[in-house]
Amino acid sequence: MPLQPISAVPSPCINVCRINGLTGWCEGCLRTLDEIAARSQLTDADKRAVLASLPSRRIGPTQPAA
Repeated sequence: MPLQPISAVPSPCINVCRINGLTGWCEGCLRTLDEIAARSQLTDADKRAVLASLPSRRIGPTQPAA
């Protein structure tokens, strides 16, 4: 199996892995389970897009997760 290249985009994971039932976001990194699971398949541009969405999640959700 070929090795995956190391991404230039750092992971936001801080090893506090608990999903908030109201928002659906990890309480540590604020990503969804889908975002976390897909990370290894994302391009660096897509990883940057996820990172860019995280600061607004710190402010608070506009609505609960579906």
